[in-house]
Amino acid sequence: MTVDAAQQVESALSQAHQAHRAGQLYEARTLCLQALKLQPRRLDASVLLGLIAAQTGDLRGAVALFDQVLRLDPRHLAALHNRANALRALRQPAAALASYDQAIAAAPEQAPVHNGRGKALFELGQFEEAVASHERAIALQPDHAPAHLDRAAALNGMMRYEEAIAGADRAIALRADLPGAWHLRANALYAAGRLDEALQSYDRAIARQPDDARAHHNRGNALLMLERYESAIASYDEAIALAPDLPSSRGERLHARMHIADWRNFAPEVARLTARIQQGRVTANPVVVLSLSDSAALQRQAAGNWVRERYPPSGALPALSAPSRHEKVRVGYFSADFHGHASASLAAELFEIHDRSRLELTAFSLGPRTPACDRFLDVRAQSDAEIARLARSLNLDIAVDLGGFTRGGRPGIFALRAAPVQVRYLGYPGTMSADYMDYLIADDTIIPASHRRHYAEKIAYLPSYPVNDSRRRIADRRFGREELGLPAAGFVFCCFNSTHKITPDTFDGWMRILQSVAGSVLFLLGGRESLASNLRREARERGVDPQRIVFGARLPAPEYMARYRAADLFLDTLPYNAGTTASDALWAGLPVLTCTGETFASRVGASLLQAVGLPELITSSREEYERRAVELASEPQTLAGVRTKLDGNLRTTLLFDTPACARHLEEVYARMRDRCAAGLPPEHITGTSPP
Repeated sequence: MTVDAAQQVESALSQAHQAHRAGQLYEARTLCLQALKLQPRRLDASVLLGLIAAQTGDLRGAVALFDQVLRLDPRHLAALHNRANALRALRQPAAALASYDQAIAAAPEQAPVHNGRGKALFELGQFEEAVASHERAIALQPDHAPAHLDRAAALNGMMRYEEAIAGADRAIALRADLPGAWHLRANALYAAGRLDEALQSYDRAIARQPDDARAHHNRGNALLMLERYESAIASYDEAIALAPDLPSSRGERLHARMHIADWRNFAPEVARLTARIQQGRVTANPVVVLSLSDSAALQRQAAGNWVRERYPPSGALPALSAPSRHEKVRVGYFSADFHGHASASLAAELFEIHDRSRLELTAFSLGPRTPACDRFLDVRAQSDAEIARLARSLNLDIAVDLGGFTRGGRPGIFALRAAPVQVRYLGYPGTMSADYMDYLIADDTIIPASHRRHYAEKIAYLPSYPVNDSRRRIADRRFGREELGLPAAGFVFCCFNSTHKITPDTFDGWMRILQSVAGSVLFLLGGRESLASNLRREARERGVDPQRIVFGARLPAPEYMARYRAADLFLDTLPYNAGTTASDALWAGLPVLTCTGETFASRVGASLLQAVGLPELITSSREEYERRAVELASEPQTLAGVRTKLDGNLRTTLLFDTPACARHLEEVYARMRDRCAAGLPPEHITGTSPP
C-alpha cells in the first residue's frame, strides 16, 4: 500500500469514528467501506461496521462481520466483546456467554466484558453466577455504574431485595441519569412489599423516561396491590397508550376495573383478551381469566401462555431420582401465607391433625405465617433455586404448591423441580398447564372424567375437594338490621365474594331476582365509594332502586362470620364461584345457591354443597339459578327446611369433617409416592379411602 493510500485509510477511519460518535451512522458506514476498499484486512474498520450494523438493527449482519474479524484474529477483544453483545440482543445468551468467556481469556481485566458476561448469565437464569461476574467488574472498575445496576438486577432475581435496592442506590449515586436505575429500584421495592416507596421510585423513573410503557404498567401493578384501583387504571391506560401490545396491561387493567365494577367496554375487552390468548399471547396473570370466562380450554391456554413466558421448565438443577419407600411420606407444603390467605386459612386444622405416623411435614413459608408442621422453614428471602435445592436436600417425596398463580405464589420453585412428585392444591382453582406439575387435587364434581382433557395435570380425586377448619369461631354478637344498614323487613340476599368476581351477567341476574322479590335487598362487601357508586348506577340502569343494594364494612373474622346470620340466602357468582366465603356462609348456617359452569372455578360451589349434603341448591343454568332464588325467597317453609337440613348436616357430612379429609389426603399422598417410587409416571388417582 502506498503512503498516500495509507493516509487515506487513516483519514477515512478517523472521520468514520467522529461520525459514529456524532450519531451519523450512514456517513460512518460509507467511510468504513472506503477504508476497506483500500485496505481489506483493516480489522478496526470491520469492527466499526459491525457496531453500526448492530445499532441499525442488523444483528445477524453484525455477528457475521465480527466473525470475519475473528477468523483473522481469534483473540480480537473488540470483536469478541461486541459479538457477544450482538448475540445477547439476538436472545442467544448461551452463545453470547461463550463469546464473553473468549474475550475474558484474551483480556481478563476488562470490566465491561465481565459485566456483559453477567448479563448473559442473568438471561440464562443463573443469577448467582451473574452476581459474581458483576462483582468482578466492580472490583476492576468500582465506579462502573452499569455494573452496580446489573448486579442489583441479578440480586432482585435471587429475591435478595434489600441488597438489590442498595445496589440500585449505589448506581444512582454514581450516575443519576443512568437509564433504568429508578425503574429497577422500584421493582425491587415492589417485590419487597414496600409499595408506597416503590410508587415514589416509579414516579422518578417515569419523570426521567415518560415514554417507558413498562414503568407505567408496573406502577399500575403497585397501585393494584394497594387497592388504589382508579389510579391503577390510569397507569395502565398510560402504558397501553404508549405500547398497545404490551403483554398483560389490558388484562390487569380489566382486573382493576372489575374490583370497582367499572364495566366500560367489558364485552369488547373480554373478546380482545380471548383472541390474544387463543393466539398464544400473554394477556394477564391467569387468575384474571378465572372471572372472565367459563371456558376450561381457554383457561388452560391462558395458563400455558403464562408458564411458557414466565415460568418455563428449568434444567438448571440435576434430574431427581425416584423416592424411596421409607416409612413416612415426606411432604412439603409451600405457601406465601398459611393462615392469612383465604384458602390456606381453611387448611389450618388440616396441618395440625395430619397423621404424623404416616407423614413427615415441612412447611416452606414464602410469607409471614406459620402452620403446625414437623419442620418450619422461613424461605421468604431465598431465591427459587435456593428453595428448590433446600427441598431436595430434605429428600422430600412430594412438594405441594398451595399458591399457584395467586399473590405470593412461586411457580419458579416447581419449574426447577423441588421434589420427585409435585402437586397443586387449594389456592389457584385451575390447571397450571405446566409439565412439571404432576397432580391436581380435586373431586369428581369439580373435574368429572369428561373434563380431564382440559387439565395438564393428572387428577388426584378426593371424596370432597374442599378442606375446612371446623374450629373457626363465630362471634356471639347478634347484629341488628339497622346497624348493618338493612331494612327492618324484607328478604336479604347476600354475597361477600371479592367484587372482582361480579360480572355484568351475574349482576343482571341478581337485579332480575330483586325485581321478582318485592322488598328484597342485596347485601354485598363494600369498602370503596367508587364501587358503591358504580353498582348503584348499574342497578338504576336495570330498573332497580339503587338503595336496594347495601354494602357491608370489613369486620374481624368472628364478627364477619356472625354477620351472615342477618342474611337469608347467599347468591354465588359465575364463572368464579365462592370458595372460602361459601364455606364461611355454610358454617354460619346460611344456605348458598350456586350455578355450575365448565371450569374448576365455576364448580367449587357445587362441590361444597355436595359435601354438605345440599344438592338441591346446585343449579346448572342462569335461568334455573334465578328461578330457584325467587322460589326460596318466596317460600319461607321451603327455605326453613333447607336451613334445618344444613344445621343437621354441619357435623355429620364430609365438608367440615377435617379428620376424614386428612385421612383421604394422606392416602392420596401415599399412592402418589408409591407410584413414583415404582418408576411409574403420574396417573389419575381414584377410589381413595382412608386406612
